[in-house]
Amino acid sequence: MIWTLQQNCLPLQRKAPLDVLAQSRPLNIILDSVDTLLEVNGSVSETYKILAKLYNLIRRHSNARLILHSQSPSSLLPLITQTTFSSSLAHLIAHPPALITHLATEFLMPPPPVSQEAKFWSVFLPVSERIHDTERLIFGSTSGEGSSHPSEFVVELIQREGIGRKRGVQRVLEGWSYDRPCGLSSLESLHAVTITQKEPAQANAPDPTQNLPFNLNLTSSQQESRAKVPLPYAHEGTPVTSNTQGAIFYDPDSADDIDDDDPDEDLDI
Repeated sequence: MIWTLQQNCLPLQRKAPLDVLAQSRPLNIILDSVDTLLEVNGSVSETYKILAKLYNLIRRHSNARLILHSQSPSSLLPLITQTTFSSSLAHLIAHPPALITHLATEFLMPPPPVSQEAKFWSVFLPVSERIHDTERLIFGSTSGEGSSHPSEFVVELIQREGIGRKRGVQRVLEGWSYDRPCGLSSLESLHAVTITQKEPAQANAPDPTQNLPFNLNLTSSQQESRAKVPLPYAHEGTPVTSNTQGAIFYDPDSADDIDDDDPDEDLDI
């Protein structure tokens, strides 16, 4: 079941959700939008208190979910995305495809997996927060025309888990075409920047040993003989162990001057 709170039903915001929350079936409460609620109340703090009370009521229902719609920029957005408001969060931000094209052409930073994920987010986040620059990409300026696709946009999904062992924030980009989600590569406006360029097939290189006057191929007997040759550094780093004591062996030859009558008195050491 879906319960929508619009501007024409704001006076019922304290009674109607209570009756609906008493039911046991799954429930989605959509507030469209928090900016309209802020405009009616005229105070950021009072509007935040209303949203906090509404969320506390919804938390009592195991199958209920609160969906808030907001324009960007909004003074309420930094408050309702904090962990003090809700530990778990699924935040969807719509971006024009022209922003991704701008990053790929001007910053040479196409979306992952074409580029590294960490480098892409370091460029995407500060650029996407410049609302006026994004509007200029869509609507253009006095010096040129903008670029937009009415049926396609990019969704930045920020998911925060508040329970369980997997606590953290996950940020991904997804595409939306017409009335269904899709991958970024499926968007027609981003086809040129999301498709990974395939490397051209290498031509068959000529054999460098084709026109040699001698043969480099070995016969089977030659290969066996080569395999029997010990490698000079095969046992490098292996300590040599021996249980016998060292000894010096001397073999006399004809060049030795052995004379018992001459005790080598003229030899100076």
